[in-house]
Amino acid sequence: MRRSAIFFFFLNSLFSEVSSEERPNVLLICVDDLRPELGCYGREYIQSPEIDALAKSGILFENHYVQAPTCGASRAAMLTGRYGPVTNSNTNASLVQRANRLAKGEKVNPTMPAWFRERGYTTVAIGKVSHHPGGYEGAKWNDKKKPEMPNSWDRSLLPTGPWQHPKGWMHGLAHGEIRDGSKTTDVYQAIAGPDSIYPDGVMIPEALNQLKSLAQEDKPFFLAVGILRPHLPFGAPKKYLDLYQGVDLPPIPHPNKPEGRTTWHQSGEFNKYKRWGKDANKDAAFADEVRRHYAACVSYADTMVGKVMKALEETGVKENTIVVLWGDHGWHLGEHAIWGKHSLFEESLRSPLIISYPKQKLKSESSEAVVESVDLFPTLCDLVGMTPPEKLDGESLVPFLENPEKEDSSQSAISYYGIGKTVRTSEHRLIVQKDGFVELYEDPSKNGETENVAAEHPEVVARLRKQLKGL
Repeated sequence: MRRSAIFFFFLNSLFSEVSSEERPNVLLICVDDLRPELGCYGREYIQSPEIDALAKSGILFENHYVQAPTCGASRAAMLTGRYGPVTNSNTNASLVQRANRLAKGEKVNPTMPAWFRERGYTTVAIGKVSHHPGGYEGAKWNDKKKPEMPNSWDRSLLPTGPWQHPKGWMHGLAHGEIRDGSKTTDVYQAIAGPDSIYPDGVMIPEALNQLKSLAQEDKPFFLAVGILRPHLPFGAPKKYLDLYQGVDLPPIPHPNKPEGRTTWHQSGEFNKYKRWGKDANKDAAFADEVRRHYAACVSYADTMVGKVMKALEETGVKENTIVVLWGDHGWHLGEHAIWGKHSLFEESLRSPLIISYPKQKLKSESSEAVVESVDLFPTLCDLVGMTPPEKLDGESLVPFLENPEKEDSSQSAISYYGIGKTVRTSEHRLIVQKDGFVELYEDPSKNGETENVAAEHPEVVARLRKQLKGL
């Protein structure tokens, strides 16, 4: 454990007698491929008023890191509170593999929604919460006999509209266009029309229906809403792109490919799309267009968040609902000459985390603590007065919610991908590649992970490597 658990067990003892009827609701909003490219994170050119408003009502974590720079493995870690194996962390199949083990009769730790469901909550997922939008396996991700997370949800839903099936919805552009895998789908797009011409716009109305229905029940609810954008392709109604026309974008920090051995990659996911023969690393105008379309998708996603929060207000249960906004990983926008995720650099692993909860004493505050996605499971258990399962890898963030200025130098965040594993502290990032090659970066958020200082600091390398043993 990274810090003392005394507070954690003390808090649970206080709430051990809380009945399910008295417990607060949980609204978990997951946003895909969302780096901290938000006004509340200091990106002043981004228009994100709804998420900014949520940050003002809660606590924002400046240094939240996910467990893996890819959707499936990151979501699996957050939803189970457990680190995943490095060997399959780049397959997006972590939850499917867990389901297969469960089907064979193997004992596996419960998912967060399963734990809440067993203790009296109605659990509902809509959109992209696990890796497959809607929560099922199969060729088109819609086989109702094969849930990604068995025994977790009372309802797991996805209205696909003109995109026909969840796999089409996941990679869709306007008016039902589906990526065909032949690089004919544009990497970005902005067509005039209502929100409903892009995938999130047909999902959110059902999320609002579910929220209103759950608010009428006598039981508390755990509702997870998974917003797709800004996942590739960067498509959103033109009105969102118009917000960024004529706006001066800040320079891309450390835009060059790093020297020496690193976890750099060739932006493979980005390059699956039609780019009209342009290279964002060589064409500044094209790079700016990509960034503007990403920003448009962020503002589109922000509007979706606003619709959910407005519905929560209208139901009358907002004052008894914990709200979490979580980004499943970051995304490079040209830093280190990468356009995408899948590295072990800061840009791939840092993502937004905002928590607002009933009877919160402090609001509109931020915490500099290094935290990670596996911390959400025990945190939510703490906040509702529920004992968490045994063997969780994360720890409750309630001490930082109650005192955002709290400092704890022992805090760290562990992440992994097929190329290696990494640990992030307040002062360093250590990356250990599969063959044992080591990268060490000082003050990563300020120095941009551009100078490997492992040779100069063997004692730091040795100390941090101990945290990665057994992973």
